[in-house]
Amino acid sequence: MDTRQDLLSFVAERTLAMVGMSRAPHSFSASAARELRARGYRVLPVNPHATAIDGEKCYPSLAALPEKVGGALLVTPPAATEQAVRDAVAAGIDHLWIQQGAESSGALAFCRERNLRAVSRQCILMFAEPVRGFHRLHRWCNKLLGRWPR
Repeated sequence: MDTRQDLLSFVAERTLAMVGMSRAPHSFSASAARELRARGYRVLPVNPHATAIDGEKCYPSLAALPEKVGGALLVTPPAATEQAVRDAVAAGIDHLWIQQGAESSGALAFCRERNLRAVSRQCILMFAEPVRGFHRLHRWCNKLLGRWPR
């Protein structure tokens, strides 16, 4: 869990579910989805309170997705993340990215106990190529300071 290989294999997946995607157009999740799409990813939004977000059909749960995804990107509040991880496993998704700020001790323990391929405490936009703008600078700083995943 949280190895460089986990990071690289997740961003190599081109179809991702984004769990907890917000309807707010200026939210991190909506901005991240737009950025990922601009980088060639197919992002399927998951939010039980929306039927469409940013012009894309939205699904109420991971179980409702119309196709298999390569991974689930969790942008949920920490209190909801453990259930989101459990839902992903129930839907047959074992490749998870728990976006920086969405972590909970219960979710991380669940991932460790089941030996899931999971990334946490990282921002996906620092790893999904091509990395641009602030995320490119942040990535460079992390490498310089020895904070780059091994």
